[in-house]
Amino acid sequence: MDKYIVNGGNKLYGEVCVQAAKNSVLPVLAASVLAEKEVRVAGAPRISDVKNMMKILSCLGCRAEYDGDDIFIDPSPARCWEIPRALAHVLRSSVFLLGPLVARFGRARIAYPGGCDIGLRPVDLHLNGLKRLGVTITESNGYILCGCKKLVGNEIMLDCPSVGATENIMLAAVKAEGETVIKNAAREPEIEDLQKFLNLLGAKVRGAGSGTIVIDGVRSLGGATFRPMADRIEAGTFLIAAAMCGGDVSVNGISGENISSLLHKLRENGCKIDIKNDKINIKREGRLVSVKSVETQPYPGFPTDLQAQMTALCCICSGQSIVTENLFETRFKYVPELRKMGADVTVVDRNAFVRGVDRFTGATVVACDLRGGAALVLAALSAEGRSEVLDLSHIDRGYGDFEYKLRSLGADIVRVAV
Repeated sequence: MDKYIVNGGNKLYGEVCVQAAKNSVLPVLAASVLAEKEVRVAGAPRISDVKNMMKILSCLGCRAEYDGDDIFIDPSPARCWEIPRALAHVLRSSVFLLGPLVARFGRARIAYPGGCDIGLRPVDLHLNGLKRLGVTITESNGYILCGCKKLVGNEIMLDCPSVGATENIMLAAVKAEGETVIKNAAREPEIEDLQKFLNLLGAKVRGAGSGTIVIDGVRSLGGATFRPMADRIEAGTFLIAAAMCGGDVSVNGISGENISSLLHKLRENGCKIDIKNDKINIKREGRLVSVKSVETQPYPGFPTDLQAQMTALCCICSGQSIVTENLFETRFKYVPELRKMGADVTVVDRNAFVRGVDRFTGATVVACDLRGGAALVLAALSAEGRSEVLDLSHIDRGYGDFEYKLRSLGADIVRVAV
């Protein structure tokens, strides 16, 4: 188990490039099971979630391996339709494979998926959508067993715009007979990215990015080379780091439109932000000013995956803020660790009441989930003194070369084995 040692207080300067989006790459890898020819995912990040998805593909019989900066997949040898319990437990996104496996083999078996402990994330929306396509589902002893003789298109109304459910239904519906209409679909940019990939394979999908997605089923899908979109959450994390530490940082390869809700808040905090093409420049001098409230919402609202980082920023602003988490009920588990560094935060139900302090103070803290872990790193970078951030396995799930990128901006951070 590794840890970060951080000597805080350095301002950040320079440029950093954003990796391909974890939340785009994972469903694209799951979708590769549907292909009948080779697939290449260009510029894929070497993060543990992606590596675990590749292990699952290999267990199914696919050939999945890195080729330089790309991932090469040959899905043709796949014969297995069961996902091992151990891999399902470490990767929440393993659930994305239900739709593709049923579409290819007529059946699928998976243990209930794991991932970060940030609250209940039931798969009911996934399963109910698959049932509407003709899938029979049995749940027993911690496993989900899906089967069908034929997938048939249907109209599916989601109770809430779940990203995962929207993607899973899309992945099954591309091989269903007839037309499928998903209403109240998630609108995240990653949904549009999945549509682009599926259409490159020969699918007929339209409407991604809106609340209604229409899929006309096809009999077969080919192969493709695909470059996923940039990771808007990684980009947001670096922008918040620059705001907390001060300095002048450019984040390259990201559309400002995809993180407009964050940019709006950072401007309220007193940061100067300039956007040109796919480059966002942020400058911060002087004390940050509190925003009245931050409230997570489905896209295009404020992302839940940036809530922890934004809360850390609010901790060192002048004034008070209320951060409301509407999507996951236990996503404030990192707050006691921030308190060790001097934060003044009180959590009541889904609200964090933040009273700004002058600065964080270095401490030893433990990452308990992916985004909360990133927030602790940002707090350590802006703190006075030395900090240690333990259990980097969570952070490794979503950030590739994190410490190297931060050091390139002038941060004093090293990774050491424990």
